[in-house]
Amino acid sequence: MLRGVENHSLPRAAAFFDLDKTVIAKSSTLTFSKSFYQGGLINRRAALRTAYAQFVFLAGGLDHDQMERMRQYLSGMCRGWNVRQVKEIVAETLHDLIDPIIYDEAASLIEEHHTAGRDVVIVSTSGAEVVEPIGELLGADRVVATRMVVGDDGCFTGEVEYYAYGPTKAEAVRELAVSEGYDLDRCYAYSDSATDLPMLQAVGHPHAVNPDRALRREAVARGWPVLEFARPVRLKQRLPGFSVPPRPALVAVAAVGAAAATAGLVWYASRRRSTTS
Repeated sequence: MLRGVENHSLPRAAAFFDLDKTVIAKSSTLTFSKSFYQGGLINRRAALRTAYAQFVFLAGGLDHDQMERMRQYLSGMCRGWNVRQVKEIVAETLHDLIDPIIYDEAASLIEEHHTAGRDVVIVSTSGAEVVEPIGELLGADRVVATRMVVGDDGCFTGEVEYYAYGPTKAEAVRELAVSEGYDLDRCYAYSDSATDLPMLQAVGHPHAVNPDRALRREAVARGWPVLEFARPVRLKQRLPGFSVPPRPALVAVAAVGAAAATAGLVWYASRRRSTTS
């Protein structure tokens, strides 16, 4: 159970949420693969491989080494992709693709934290082109995500400017605590992955959500709550009259090409196939 409404004479607090398999039931980036294919960003072969990569992700996720290889590969794959086109594709398909896979339990937690007077911050390794609109859909106050360099022509240069992963997520949380006046001892954090242990350790109220094996072991050892989210549901269907207030994402430390991350996982799926064949 969450604590009641914040005493506003005390320092402010926030709830930090990982996105994939914590707030939504799938990979935020891979969910758009069909739309990217229809928009000409990836070919048919890549679209089929992303479906396999989605399966791999849901079955066990990606460990640290796999994520690092993905980051190196995706920076080259996204070079020259038009950022405006990526954003337009996401905007056009956001409600159809993301709304149905939001966990009911996560949406309730977001609402409870807002009711208690806490800010809600989405902290995701995916890119801003995907994460920012999802943050708005959820009513998040702020978004932290990966950012890639965009050239004067409006296209990705292939260089990663900011990678929101592992310890970097924890650094972003601490920076927000300073800039926004959050008391980290009174803050909450939620994630499914052991790669987010630094972020979970940075707050006073860490929670493991649908945890992978490594995070489950750590959570049990440390006495952290373990939550199981299993009910994806459209926001409008949750409760009669329920709606998430349209809050702007005020902080966007953000932007891997959504398409770029897709390319990286395409590579991962291909590599996994070749090693098991």
